[in-house]
Amino acid sequence: MATILKRSYQFAIRASFLIMTFCAFVFIIEMYNNGNFNASKLLINLPLIFIGSFIIIQIGIERYIYRRIKQIYDDVSLLDAKSLATGPVTTDMETLTEEIERFAADKRVEIDTLKIREEYRKDFIGNVSHELKTPLFTVQGYLETLLDGAMDDKNVRKKYLQRANKGVDRLIYIVQDLDMITKLEVGDLNLNLVAFDIVELIQSVFDLLEMKAAKKKIVLTFDMDYKKPIYVKGDREKIQQVLVNLLVNSIKYGFKNGTTEVSVENLIKNRVIIRVTDNGEGIEEKHISRLFERFYRVDQSGNRKEGGSGLGLSIVKHIIEAHGEKIYVESVVGAGSEFSFTLKKIDQENQIEELIEAKETEGLQM
Repeated sequence: MATILKRSYQFAIRASFLIMTFCAFVFIIEMYNNGNFNASKLLINLPLIFIGSFIIIQIGIERYIYRRIKQIYDDVSLLDAKSLATGPVTTDMETLTEEIERFAADKRVEIDTLKIREEYRKDFIGNVSHELKTPLFTVQGYLETLLDGAMDDKNVRKKYLQRANKGVDRLIYIVQDLDMITKLEVGDLNLNLVAFDIVELIQSVFDLLEMKAAKKKIVLTFDMDYKKPIYVKGDREKIQQVLVNLLVNSIKYGFKNGTTEVSVENLIKNRVIIRVTDNGEGIEEKHISRLFERFYRVDQSGNRKEGGSGLGLSIVKHIIEAHGEKIYVESVVGAGSEFSFTLKKIDQENQIEELIEAKETEGLQM
C-alpha cells in the first residue's frame, strides 16, 4: 500500500487541485470568448498552476500554522522541541486538541493534589500549635503564679514546680515524636534488624504497662498459652514501640474492667500477624481511613481527657511500613477495635544464626 500522505500535504493537494480547476475553468471561458482555444497551452499552464499553488500553500502552512502550533506546545511545555518534526508539518489540529486536553487534565490533577497538600499543611500547623500550646500555657501559668508570690509558700512551690515539670516532659515527648516521624517519613531512620522472640517482647510490654492498665482495671493477656518462642526479624526496639503505642491506646480508650488481648498467628509460610484486640468503645467507620494521620484524633473536640502527642498511630504505621510490612485496623463502635500488623518469621534453621548475630551486635554496642 502506498504511503499515506501527511495531512498537511493532503490539504495542500486538495486546495491546489481546486485552484487549478478554477483557473482551468476561467481560461477555457476566456479562450472561447476570444475564439482562440489552445489545448496545449492549457495543458502546460495547469500543472504549473498546480505546482505553484501547492508550494505556496505548503509554505504558508509551515510558516503560519506549524510555527504557531509549535509555540503553543512550547508555551504549555507539552513536548520537547525535538519531538516536533523539523520537516513539513505533521501535527494537525486534532492531535493538538488531544494534547491540550491531556495537558489540562494533568494540570487539574496537579492542582487538586496541591489543594489537598495545602489543606493537610494547614491542619498540620493547626494541630502542632494546639498540641504545643496546651503544655506551654500550663508551664507558663504555674511559673507566673510562683513569680506572683506563691514561691514563698514551700508546699505550693514544690507542687507547682512538679506540675510545670510535667508540662515540660509533655513538650519533650511531643518534640521527640515529631523528630521520629520526620525521620521515618524521609527514610532517614536506620533499622537494626535482628531475630528476637516476639512472645517474650509482648510479655515485657505487658509488664511495662501493668500499672497503667491496673488503674483502669484492664487485663493485658495473650489469647493462649505460648509455650514455645516465636522468632521474627525486625528492629526489636521499634517493634516494642509499636506494641507500646497500640496497647496504650487500647488502655486509654478501653472500658473499665475490660480486656486487651494479643495473639500471634501464622499468616503465610514466612509471615506472622500480631493482633491487638480490645473490647473498648470502638471507632466509627468515618474515622478509620484517617486514623494513621499525624495529630488526627477521633475526639475532635478541644476537651480531651486523654493525653499523648497525637502521633502514636502515625509512628506505628511508619515503623511497620519501614519494615516492608502492613498494618490493619478493624473496629465496631461499642464492641472494640483490633489493630494487627505483620512481621517476617524466622525459621528454626536460621534462628540460631540470627541470634548469634544479634548478640554480637549488642556486644559491639556495649
